[in-house]
Amino acid sequence: MGLASALTTALTGLTAAETTIDVVGNNLANSNTVGFKASNVAFATQFLQTLALGAMPSDDTGGTNPRQIGLGTMVADITPNFNQGTVEVSSNPTDMAIQGDGFFIVEGLQNERLYTRNGIFKLNSANELVTVTGNRVLGYGIDDNFEVQRTNLSSVTIPLGSEAVAKATENVYLEGTLSPTGDLATTAARIQTGVLGDGRYSRPTTNLRVAYANEPSVSGILLSGNTTGGGLVSGTTYEYRLVYAARAYSPPPPSAPPAFSEGVYSSTRSYTVGAGEDSIVLNNLPSDTSGTYSHVRIYRRVAGSGGDFQYVDEVAMGTASYTDTTADAGLGPALNTTLLSGNYSYYVAFEKDGRISRPSPISDPINVINGRVVLRNIPTGNSAEWDNRYIYRYNPLDTQYHLLTTISGVTDASVVLVDNITDTALAAQPKLDMDGPKIIPSTLLVNVLRRDGSSYEPVFQTGVLEFAGRKGGRALTEKEFVISSTSTVQDLIDFMVNAMGIQVPTDDPSNPIPKSPPPDPPAEPATSPGGLVSTDGRIILTANNGKDNAIDIGLSGMLLRQSDGTTATVNMPWTTLQEAVGESAVTDFLVYDSLGIPLRVRLTAVLQSRDSTSTVYRWFADSPDNDPVSGSEISVGTGLISFDGEGNFISATNNRISIERRHVSARSPLEFQLDFSKISGLAADRSTLMVSRQDGSAPGVLTSFIIGEDGLIRGVFSNGVTRNLGQVVLARFANPSGLVQRGQNLFAEGVNSGLPVIGNPGEQGIGTLVAGAVELSNTDIGGSLIDLILASSMYRGNTRVISTAQQMLDELLSLRR
Repeated sequence: MGLASALTTALTGLTAAETTIDVVGNNLANSNTVGFKASNVAFATQFLQTLALGAMPSDDTGGTNPRQIGLGTMVADITPNFNQGTVEVSSNPTDMAIQGDGFFIVEGLQNERLYTRNGIFKLNSANELVTVTGNRVLGYGIDDNFEVQRTNLSSVTIPLGSEAVAKATENVYLEGTLSPTGDLATTAARIQTGVLGDGRYSRPTTNLRVAYANEPSVSGILLSGNTTGGGLVSGTTYEYRLVYAARAYSPPPPSAPPAFSEGVYSSTRSYTVGAGEDSIVLNNLPSDTSGTYSHVRIYRRVAGSGGDFQYVDEVAMGTASYTDTTADAGLGPALNTTLLSGNYSYYVAFEKDGRISRPSPISDPINVINGRVVLRNIPTGNSAEWDNRYIYRYNPLDTQYHLLTTISGVTDASVVLVDNITDTALAAQPKLDMDGPKIIPSTLLVNVLRRDGSSYEPVFQTGVLEFAGRKGGRALTEKEFVISSTSTVQDLIDFMVNAMGIQVPTDDPSNPIPKSPPPDPPAEPATSPGGLVSTDGRIILTANNGKDNAIDIGLSGMLLRQSDGTTATVNMPWTTLQEAVGESAVTDFLVYDSLGIPLRVRLTAVLQSRDSTSTVYRWFADSPDNDPVSGSEISVGTGLISFDGEGNFISATNNRISIERRHVSARSPLEFQLDFSKISGLAADRSTLMVSRQDGSAPGVLTSFIIGEDGLIRGVFSNGVTRNLGQVVLARFANPSGLVQRGQNLFAEGVNSGLPVIGNPGEQGIGTLVAGAVELSNTDIGGSLIDLILASSMYRGNTRVISTAQQMLDELLSLRR
C-alpha cells in the first residue's frame, strides 16, 4: 500500500498546485480590473495514516510520539483579499472609488441586491447611474423640493440637461451712499385734474329766446277830461307813460311792481284838467300784438314837477280805454326807467337745495341800446329733481355771467321775463358756475363730465382703462382697471394710488409715513399721501415725500379700451399743484419667485429727518409685478434706515419686502430680506443706491454635478443654483469574505457574510467616497509571480514523487524476471 498511497498523495499535491495556479492566474488576469479583489489559496493536510499513537512517559520509558504518515493536501480556503486598492483619478465625473470598507449597492436581475467595488459608472438613456455591465446603482432619491428621501433605496438619477430649477430670492444686498446733506423730504408732489362735473343730474337742454322789449305806441291815444268824482285837480297838467307788463301787478301797491315784468316805457302824453273836471279818460290804448305781454300799466306825474312817474293802474291787454280818477296821494311806486345798453347773452340752470345744474345752451346774443330784453321760452325741467330756475346774464364789466333772477318752479313754460338790471347791479350777484354739480367720491365714472367751453363731454365709458403714470421721472408699468357701470370716482382714486405705489400712513403703523405740508400753510392742513376729491370737483393725488417719489400722469397715461376694441385717450389732463422737495435716491433691480419668474422692484430712499446724532432715511419699495388677490397695488414695503454721526449704518425698522403671487402657481408671497449694512451715511454730492447682488435665480438646467465624500450628489444648474440630486449609499459586511461572487465584479450576500449595514459613506464604519476616481485591482503582480514559481515547483516535486513511485513499482515487477 505504501507505493500506492505515495501516488495518491502526490496527486493531491498536483491538484493543489493546479488550484494555486488557477487562483493566481485569475488574479493576474484581473490585475487591471477596477475594483477587483485578489484571492489567496490556503491548504490543509487531507488525511493521516496513523502507525502508532505514541505512549506517555512511564517509570520504564520516556514516552514515544505518534507515528503518522500524511496522505496528501487539500484546498482549505480561497479567500478574497479586501485590502484597499490604489485610488486613481478618472476623467469620468460619474466614477467613484471607495476609500475604506464598503460596497456599492446595485440592482441585479429580478430586483436582487448585489454589491460591487467597481466604481466605473455611467448614465443610461433614463439618466440613471449604472455599472459598466448595466446594473442600476441604488441610493436615496429626492422629492419635489430636492430633499433626500432616506426611506427606500431607488436608482440614482442625474438628469443632466433635462432637470430645471429656479431659486426664489431670499436676500438682496444693497450698496451706496445716502447723504445727510440736502433738503429734507418734507414736501410731496401733488397733481390735480381740472374741474369735473357729475352728469347724473339733468340740465336744461334748450336755450331761452331773447327779443327786444316793445315800447307801447301812445301816439294814437285820445285824452279827454271827465267829471266822475275823481281826485285830479282842475287846471293841472298831467303827463302819462305806458308800459307793457308780462304779468299782473301782484301783490298790488304799495308793493313794488313784479320784478322783470315791465317792458320799455312809452313816450309821454299830457293833458290839462279843465274846469269842473276831476278825471282823465285815456281812449284807444295800445295793444301788444306779439302775445308777449298780458297787461298795460299806466304811470303819471304832474307836468313840470320833474318827479318820477308813479303807478296809476293796469289794465288787461286789449282794453280800449281807461278813466284815471286817482289823486296824487293815491299813486303807487315810481316807474323803473332803467334801460340797458350792451351785447348780452343768457344761460338757464336748475336749482334745488343749493345744488345748481349745469347751464343750458347759451342763448343767442342780443345787442341792446337803451332798451330792455324779453326772455321767453325758458327751459323747463323735472319737478321731482329740481325746484327753481336760475337765469344768468353776461356782464361786460367783468366778462362773467351773473345771476339775474330766480324763477320758482321748473315746469311753467309760459313764464316771460323782461331784463332791466344794470350791469353794475348785476356784478354784485353770484357768478355762474359753468361746471354744475361737482363730482364726489361716490360719483359713477360713467357720469363724470368735463367741460369744454359751454359743452360737456363724458370722460369715461365702460371698458378697460390702461393706466401708465410716472414716478420720480421714471415710467411705471401699465396697469388695467375695468370700468363698469358701477365703478365710482373713489374706485378710480384707489386704483391710481395703488398703481403708482403711493403708500399711506397706515402702511407703517409703527412709524407712520409723514404727511406733506400744504402749499399755503397754515391756511390748509397737511395732506396725507393718497387721493381725494376737492370741494371744487378736482381729483388730487398726493405722492410720498421726496423728489424721487414725485408722480405725474402724461397725456397718453390714461387710455380707454372699449368693447369694440378701439382705444382712445381719456380727456382728463393733469397739472402740477405742488412740486416735491427732498434728497432721495432710487434703484431698480430684479428678484425671482419660486418658479424663477423675474419680478421688478424699485427701491426709493428719501431723507426723512436728521439731528445732531443721526440721519434717518425712509425707503419705499414698489413692484409692478405684485399680484394681490384683487386690485393693482404695487407698493410692497417701507421702513426706516438709521445712520450714526459717523455715517455708519445702525439699524432698519423693517428690512423685508413681500410680493404677492396670487394668480400664479409660485409660492406666495415672495418674501426677501434687504441688507442695508453696506450703505454709507457719509456726505456726498448726490445720494446713490444700488443692488450689488441677490441670491435668487431664473430657471436653469442641470449642467454638472458634484459627488461628495459623504455620497451626497449636488447638482449645479446653469443659473448657478445647486440642489441635492440624490445620495449614494454603501453597504458594509461583518465578513466580506463570506460574500458570494457572481462574476462581473459583483458579490451577493452569503450565508457567512452577515447582514449588510447600509449607510452614508463615512458613517457606521463605512468608508468614504472619492468622486472622479476609481479603485484599481489590488492584485500583487510580483507576489503572484512568486506564487506561480512556488506552485510550479510544487507541481514538479509531486511529479517526481509519482515518477519515483513508478520506478519502484517497475523494479518490483521486474523481480519475476
